[in-house]
Amino acid sequence: MAGRSSGRGTITSYVVSALNLDTWRDLPAAQQPEWPDRGALDDVVTELRGLPPLVFAGECDRLKDELAAVARGEAFVLQGGDCAETFAGATADNVRNKIKTLLQMAIVLTYAGRVPVVKIGRLAGQFAKPRSKNTETRDGVELPAYRGDMVNGFDFTEASRVPDPGRLLRAYHSSAVTLNLARAFTKGGYADLRQVHAWNQDFVAGSPAGQRYERLAREIDQALAFMSACGAEPAEFHTVEFYSSHEALILDYDHAMTRIDSRTGLPYDVSAHMVWIGERTRQLDHAHVEFFSKIRNPIGVKLGPTTTADEALTLVEKLNPSNEPGRLTFISRMGAGKVRDALPPLVEKVTASGAVVTWICDPMHGNTFEASGGFKTRRLDDVLDEVTGFFEVHRALGTHPGGIHIEFTGDDVTECVGGGHQILEEDLALRYETACDPRLNRSQSLDLAFRVAELYRGD
Repeated sequence: MAGRSSGRGTITSYVVSALNLDTWRDLPAAQQPEWPDRGALDDVVTELRGLPPLVFAGECDRLKDELAAVARGEAFVLQGGDCAETFAGATADNVRNKIKTLLQMAIVLTYAGRVPVVKIGRLAGQFAKPRSKNTETRDGVELPAYRGDMVNGFDFTEASRVPDPGRLLRAYHSSAVTLNLARAFTKGGYADLRQVHAWNQDFVAGSPAGQRYERLAREIDQALAFMSACGAEPAEFHTVEFYSSHEALILDYDHAMTRIDSRTGLPYDVSAHMVWIGERTRQLDHAHVEFFSKIRNPIGVKLGPTTTADEALTLVEKLNPSNEPGRLTFISRMGAGKVRDALPPLVEKVTASGAVVTWICDPMHGNTFEASGGFKTRRLDDVLDEVTGFFEVHRALGTHPGGIHIEFTGDDVTECVGGGHQILEEDLALRYETACDPRLNRSQSLDLAFRVAELYRGD
C-alpha cells in the first residue's frame, strides 16, 4: 500500500467497474426496511430516478478538495445537525436555528482556534436511523421499531409503524426544501460576518456560552472595522460554503439518487455532498461498502471501538483504491473511556500504509446512557473528554485531528446533561424533543466549540 498514488488522475482504472452500480444487490444489506409491497417500492424508485439532483457533482468535488486540505492539516471539519430529521422539522425557523448554531460554532473555531473550518450539515437527508432491535415493546404491545421518517412514523401505532415507500419521496422533497433554505441563509446575507452579533441577540442574556461568544464577536467587529479601513473587503466575509451530508442507510433511496456526471462519466450520489456508512453497516462483504465503492462523492465510515487495524486498511483498499485525497474520512466513535486505547492502532497503521485519510471524531454515539428517569442521554463532560482523547492520540502520533461530528440542535432542548448552563438529569423531561438520540442544545454546542478551539491551539 505504501506505493499508492494520490491524485485524481489515477481513477481511469476505476471507471469500468464503477458503472456497474447494482453489484450491492447480490450482497447482504443490514438495517433495511421490510417493505410490505415491493411493487410500490419499485414505483417510488422509478419516480426518484427521474427527479432532479439535490446537489451537483462539481459541488461534491469541491468538498472533496476541502477535505483533502483537512487531511493535509490545513483545515478543520465541523459536521453536525439532528440525530434524525423529521418532515415536520423542515421549517424556516428550524433550519435557520441549526444553521445559526453551526455558524456560531464555526466562528469560534475559526477565530479562537485560528483554523479554516469546513462546514458540513448533518441535514437535508438524515431521515433514516439504524436500530439495535427490529421491534419495540410498550405495555406488552410489540410493533416494528421507528426507523426514521423516511421509513415509518414515530407514533406507536400499528398503522404508523408499517414501512411506507412513499416516505422516500417525502424525504426527497423535504431535503429539497431544507437545502433551498440552507443555501438562502448561507448565500443570501445571513452568513455575513457582520451578522455575528445578530446571530446571538436571542441568546446572550441568559447563557454563559452566549456571553462568552458575545465577547468574541466584539473582537471580530473590531478586526473587521480595521480591515475595512485598510480597504480589505474579501468576498469570503459575506457568504460561506455549506455542504450537506447524511448516513446513506436506505440503499434503495441512495441508489435511485445516483446519477452519471456528464463531465466525467462517473457516478455520484446526488442526494448529498457527502454520505457515510454507519458502525452497524460497515461490514466488508456487505452491500453498503460495495455501493459506496462505486460512487465518487467524498464518503465517511464510522469506526467504533471494536474496529481492527486490518478492517480499517481493508476499508481503505475497498473504498479508496486510488488513494485520492479527500475521498475517504474515518469518523471515530469510541466512547470517552475507550478512545485513548482503541484509536491509536488504527491511526498508526493506516498512516504507516501511506493511505491519505481525513480523521474526525464523533464524540456522541459512544457516550449514550439511560438516566434514572428512563431518558436516553449523554453527559457533555463525556463528549468533551472523548474529543480531548481524540486530540491527544493524534498529537502523540504526529497526525492531524481533522474535525468533529456531532448531533446538535439550535433549540433550547434538555436532552444532554451538563454544560455551562447546567442541565441535570431531573431536567431532561422539560424539553426532551428528539426523534431518536439526545442532542446538544445551542449553549452546550458553543461550550464544545470553545473547548475544541482551545485543544486545537494546544491550550
